[in-house]
Amino acid sequence: MASAYRAAGFLALVAFGSAANAQVKKSFPTDDEIKLVLTQTERAVQQYKPLIDQLQLELGDTVKDAVTRDREVVAALETAVKAFRNQPQGFNGPLGFSLFEWLDDAMRNSLLCASNASIEVTSQMLIGNTEKASSLLGLSHACADVSTLIYTVSENAGTLYQRYLGTITDVAEQAVATVQKCEDILKKKK
Repeated sequence: MASAYRAAGFLALVAFGSAANAQVKKSFPTDDEIKLVLTQTERAVQQYKPLIDQLQLELGDTVKDAVTRDREVVAALETAVKAFRNQPQGFNGPLGFSLFEWLDDAMRNSLLCASNASIEVTSQMLIGNTEKASSLLGLSHACADVSTLIYTVSENAGTLYQRYLGTITDVAEQAVATVQKCEDILKKKK
């Protein structure tokens, strides 16, 4: 008789677990949603990379460390996009948060690019070098625009990752509730 109760409890666990799992899977970020964020990330990186080169060309050694950090962040983003293209559901885990962090870093770094170029515009204007000031002003605007784009992509990635975390919480709560229901069924059968 005890094995019958265990079997009934097991079937209840499987039934509740399957129902809970079916409900939860709908809220995980889908491959299409993840791929959209990856495409947005690729486009932002494509716009940002030449600006890093231009910043280095225009300001030289004064931004050497910043340019190095920028290139590291861009390389990390490119690696992440490539990895997630092959396995989008890898986003639904710790690496998804890493992508979000790198996007945040790129957004902040591109805003620093805009700031550094703007500061140099003033210096160039004071010495009368209007041609260089104009070029730097263009760079500043382009970096600010890319920063806004990366911010938007970061918000999209953050929203998806937040949904993933909420789903994980729901799964855990449903698992606890299912175990409790199974325990209650088994107690009643005794």
